[in-house]
Amino acid sequence: MKERPNSSCACLGEEHGGQKIATRKPTTAEVNQVKVRARLLVRGVVQGVGFRPFVDRFARQHHLTGWVLNSSAGVEIEIEGQDDEVERFVQGFCRQAPPRAIITDFDLSYHPPAGYTHFTIRESVAQPQEFTLISPDLGICPDCLRELRDPANRRYGYPFINCTNCGPRYTIIQDIPYDRPNTTMKKFTMCPACEKEYNDPQDRRFHAQPNACWDCGPRIWLTDAQGQAAAAACSDTCGRHKVMAQARELLARGKILAIKGLGGFHLACDARNEQVVQALRQRKHREGKPFALMVATVDEVRLFCHVSEPEERSLTSAAAPIVLLRKRDDALVAPSVAPRSEYFGVMLPYTPLHHLLLSDGPCRILVMTSGNISQEPIVISNEEALVRLAGIADYFLFHDRDIYTRADDSIVHLVEGKEAILRRSRGWCPLPIRLADVAGGAASLEQTHRKYAKLEVLACGGELKNSICLTRGEDAFVSQYLGDLENLETFRFFEHTVNKMKLILKVDPKIIAYDLHPDYLSTKYAKEADGFDLRLPVQHHHAHIASCMAENGLVGKVIGIAWDGTGYGEDGCIWGGEFLVADFISFERKAFFSYLPLPGGQMAIREPYRMALSYLYQAFGEGLEDLDLPFLHRIGLEKQRAVIEIMQKGINSPLTSSAGRLFEALASLLGVRDKNSFEGQAAMELQYLASFAAKCSRRAKINPYPYSIREGEAVGQMRIEVAPMIEQIVHELINHEGADQIAFRFHLTMAEIAVEICRRIRQESGLGRVALSGGVFQNRLLTSLLVKKLLAQGFDCYQHRKVPPNDGGICLGQAAVAKSKSHHYE
Repeated sequence: MKERPNSSCACLGEEHGGQKIATRKPTTAEVNQVKVRARLLVRGVVQGVGFRPFVDRFARQHHLTGWVLNSSAGVEIEIEGQDDEVERFVQGFCRQAPPRAIITDFDLSYHPPAGYTHFTIRESVAQPQEFTLISPDLGICPDCLRELRDPANRRYGYPFINCTNCGPRYTIIQDIPYDRPNTTMKKFTMCPACEKEYNDPQDRRFHAQPNACWDCGPRIWLTDAQGQAAAAACSDTCGRHKVMAQARELLARGKILAIKGLGGFHLACDARNEQVVQALRQRKHREGKPFALMVATVDEVRLFCHVSEPEERSLTSAAAPIVLLRKRDDALVAPSVAPRSEYFGVMLPYTPLHHLLLSDGPCRILVMTSGNISQEPIVISNEEALVRLAGIADYFLFHDRDIYTRADDSIVHLVEGKEAILRRSRGWCPLPIRLADVAGGAASLEQTHRKYAKLEVLACGGELKNSICLTRGEDAFVSQYLGDLENLETFRFFEHTVNKMKLILKVDPKIIAYDLHPDYLSTKYAKEADGFDLRLPVQHHHAHIASCMAENGLVGKVIGIAWDGTGYGEDGCIWGGEFLVADFISFERKAFFSYLPLPGGQMAIREPYRMALSYLYQAFGEGLEDLDLPFLHRIGLEKQRAVIEIMQKGINSPLTSSAGRLFEALASLLGVRDKNSFEGQAAMELQYLASFAAKCSRRAKINPYPYSIREGEAVGQMRIEVAPMIEQIVHELINHEGADQIAFRFHLTMAEIAVEICRRIRQESGLGRVALSGGVFQNRLLTSLLVKKLLAQGFDCYQHRKVPPNDGGICLGQAAVAKSKSHHYE
């Protein structure tokens, strides 16, 4: 038998399970052939996704004998048969794997024949310290959707229909291995019909852990705001469907429903009813942040949004995220859904319950926003919902399949036709991101694998949009979006997620990474937590750039542009407009926007007019009171003088270089927004204003505003002065230039500044790779302008796709930096 090398592969496919043994006899032709035997260990998301039945069928197609089983390390396979048939199996199983499987790699070895006479699905084998990936929660598959709508099917209209290709996973698992007794489905005993499916290797529900039906599974019921039953699912055929019918009727009547879903509660109402949408805003204390929409079909989405082919692929993917889509001018949606925004956030129904709610009802477009009070975690339990959502929801649609772990809806948008994640949660978590060679050496990933295995890291993220990251070997596991770590409930969710991920990954990290900011709860946790041998602080913007590098597989030094609102700097100032030369070990701060006061500290973040006054004072000094500027008339002399006084006296006015604050200051100067009701609101509305001029400026030559670049305090450092730009903008405002034109020209100027700084860094260092990170790069207009300019200048430009550019992604960068630095402590 000829020599064969070990192999590896990456592709898509899926399953889980392991109990009953299924066998078949070989054909006469098989018995008479010379046999060879191959052994495979397949890693990735290959349990709970129909992988073993697929292997059984695929082996049968190729007349092979042997066995397949689930182990703690993945799926183990031995196949035996004719040489060319074994080879066809090995070459083809990656390409033909089930739709929800994700094969990250596999080991392949060849051995003498063992004399197998059958192909067998063996029982699962647990192995200490080994683990396999758990699938994220998946949207309903086409097969289950057909059954849901088929009156002849026993699961017709059943709100919890699922199979190995869809349904809950991460949100219901309590322990490993991923078997039904270790999930919140353990309290539901399968009926004979479901158990037969569960144990049949040829059935797509073979070892589908949430498998259930009307007779044995979770049920739904409807209550009023006091918890009194309004409708309950009955056992008779007609009664089974009355709960959903009544829920649809209540939505049509303008009621607000709290609906228990896959990863938490939603608050839902008719998206075309302006009165009820406004009522939801008032009750939820959500003044201006856009609401997400759930729409029955893609064709109906097109009635009020522009949908490109890539955007449609995102909408209809198994992850089923919220996709930011451009509004149509004639959209018949309540104005209060997404005021002063260019986009609607839209998702399709992704659970059977959602389909039942939308498919037969008069409301085909629903507001579907997170079930919480603003700034609190999403509600997951029935009891909690009645307390925390009291006063918001008129009615509650409950079910009794418990949610063990929260998972908000993920959010994506498309930049130049490519999907980029803005919030990474349901549908992605807990899939890993393969790390680059963060040690920074010349060794390949395979050569350094063993060394990485002993350097596991817990990275705690930041404060806003927090997520955590755990490493295992060469993989980084970024948690779901946890929220802003500003209250006890969110911090408890943070702790729960740390413990759950350690459990399901079978990892006990000894290195903990955290942000430099001393007041972040994540930082305090990292400094106080027990069981760690090494505690490594990572500067905020270094973590941003390292995050972009890690997900793009970059090694060596890059030019990093890190623009955001707030990040604690090494000098104790608030950074946020940074140009770094960085790798995973260290960084140099090569350029930044000139420092100026942040008057009132956190108040200046909530009230952008304060930063507008700071920029005006930097540009005009005491002479700003003489300016005939609409902004100053609107703010009033008393507020102006109060803000200037605290800046002059240095009272609660830390210095900042933040690009995010500059965007918000301009929004206030232009009369867009003086106070934020949510983080980044003013900057988002500035982009919306600029988009009007952008549409009209594609053929016109527009020059950037003036700015200057001076030497910084350190040798080789540059300081960007925007006072000349502010002066020119003030002049245009006094002369009644259009605010939309000024907003667009400002975006153009920011892109030009970035390109000019990168040119100068390249001239000095020879570096040509640019990594973009930070919340400012959620701005689609700025990002598009900048990337085009960088590419035109011959730079290679790297952006976030797998984790958010905002602070939801910095935990990945912290983990990569800590893993790299830890090599130097060995």
